[in-house]
Amino acid sequence: MSERRRYEINPSFADLFTTQEDRDEAKLEKVQMLPLGELNPFPDHPFEVRDDEEMEKLVDSIRVHGVLMPAIARTRPDGSYELVAGHRRKRACELAGLQEMPVLVREMDDDTATILMVDSNVQREHVLPSEKAKAYKMKLEAIKRQGQRTDLTSCQVGTKLAFTRSDEALAENTTESARTVQRYIRLNNLIPELMELVDENKLKFNPAVEISYLTPEEQEDFFQFIDGQDCSPSLSQAQKLKVASREGNLTPDRLEKIMTAQPPSVKPREAQISISMERVSKYFPKGFTQEQIVNQILRILEAQYRKKNRDMER
Repeated sequence: MSERRRYEINPSFADLFTTQEDRDEAKLEKVQMLPLGELNPFPDHPFEVRDDEEMEKLVDSIRVHGVLMPAIARTRPDGSYELVAGHRRKRACELAGLQEMPVLVREMDDDTATILMVDSNVQREHVLPSEKAKAYKMKLEAIKRQGQRTDLTSCQVGTKLAFTRSDEALAENTTESARTVQRYIRLNNLIPELMELVDENKLKFNPAVEISYLTPEEQEDFFQFIDGQDCSPSLSQAQKLKVASREGNLTPDRLEKIMTAQPPSVKPREAQISISMERVSKYFPKGFTQEQIVNQILRILEAQYRKKNRDMER
């Protein structure tokens, strides 16, 4: 038996002096006060930590009340910790001048940690569309990995059902439907310049989803056009651009034609004059109807108009 094998099957030296109750207690999740320097950010964390007005309020709250909700982290091979939830709280602690913060250390695999990270952040009040797009994509990929086939005898129907459940699980712990979440994921196909316009609300969400089906080259042409014209597409225009792209004829000329097309003109409604009966009834015989009063006014105006013309001819 190898030296390594003997090490694995023999109890550790520490176990000789602890009870099973002690060992079970050690496995329980506990809130610990950990140094901020040992808390590393989650890899590819899609949510930006901004030093804005909300951060100032959080800093003030921590200075007065401390951190009311512990962060969640998992251990790393080097003995440090990886934050799963609590990146804003950590930043607020730094700004408040603290050296440590309460953290719930929980052992979890990469996919479980990813799902928890997304669910813990996506409910925030101010989340950019680009942040949701990246986060939902990370969550979907994690869910699909958790439900992937583990044997070679699984049927295709089972695989299809697994992916159906992935779509449903994707919207869990959010206020949005699975369809809306999928549309956010679609935004990841936008070029950076257009994604930035979506974040700035200069390109609306629904048209942006349609534009995401254009090729990168077509999106570049589209961006150059709307940037030069300082305009934004309607949903109808975006849908027409998508159709033209799918048909393979979205040339720059075709793009400009779609974006500059005017809607059918509508004849403007004639201006109306409204005078209450109370104001004019005293000038007409009692019992005159509204129509009779209008006709009488028109006759008086017509007579004055003709008299004015005769006077001018003289």
